[in-house]
Amino acid sequence: MSESIRFEDKVVVVTGAGGGLGRAHALLFAQHGARVVVNDLGGSSQGEGANASAADRVVAEIREAGGTAVANHDSVTDGDKIIQNALDAFGRVDVVVNNAGILRDKSFHKMDDSDWDLVYRVHVEGAFKVSRAAWPHLREQNFGRIIFTASTSGIYGNFGQSNYGMAKLGLYGLTRTLAIEGRKHNILVNAIAPTGGTRMTEGLIPAEVFAKLKPELVSPLVVYLGSEGCEDTGGLYEVGGGWMGKVRWERSLGVGFNPDQALSVEAVADHWAQIGDFDGAVHPRDNIEALNEMMQNLRRY
Repeated sequence: MSESIRFEDKVVVVTGAGGGLGRAHALLFAQHGARVVVNDLGGSSQGEGANASAADRVVAEIREAGGTAVANHDSVTDGDKIIQNALDAFGRVDVVVNNAGILRDKSFHKMDDSDWDLVYRVHVEGAFKVSRAAWPHLREQNFGRIIFTASTSGIYGNFGQSNYGMAKLGLYGLTRTLAIEGRKHNILVNAIAPTGGTRMTEGLIPAEVFAKLKPELVSPLVVYLGSEGCEDTGGLYEVGGGWMGKVRWERSLGVGFNPDQALSVEAVADHWAQIGDFDGAVHPRDNIEALNEMMQNLRRY
């Protein structure tokens, strides 16, 4: 049994924490001793309106349980204000959980610019603004943990979610790069692709399954990723319903053609099955490993 994971000297910012997954994350961090900034604009799941009561209710829950928290009602696109709130209230920031999100689901041929732009602004720009505002403080103290919220809709695609899938997989690209840049400063960055029974998924999942997809079954992974004890970075984890697993890229061994000779379209067609054959597949961990097969092919000729 592992030692108790505690956050007494840590300040955690959770965006979109007025309900659902974010609320569960905030409550669990507080239970483990963290001082928590509960951020939520209080808008609808489609990104409309604002209501301060959502974040305030979660702060009240935390305080009633003996924890420490403050509410923040800024949009994640004003990430500097959220981080400044943490600094003003607690003097530091240690963990950022980018959880805020909305849905504007439409099939691609019906989607308009506003559906695309608003999803991008909340998920991608918002996570960027909050993380960038925290970054210099994490570097200076030589410690930080950032968790991004991706989605299986980004990993695998999902009908009617071209905007959402784009944003969510984009956040994993951001995760990978910040993991590389942050490691020497002890800033570890990971992403989760959660499935939870929240207002964003209600009506999309059968009722009997929805009831078992409790948000609090996702939060233990998030809290662990935010802890000093976790040493992994750049990871992507699917989680929900009491199950969690790590996702990695897989690539076929491919086909090597002579780079000194002309390459025809017909040659590609003739080798198509081999190009897509995953027997003996490799799992590159970084750009250097990803270039292995290509470099071996160049040396071969």
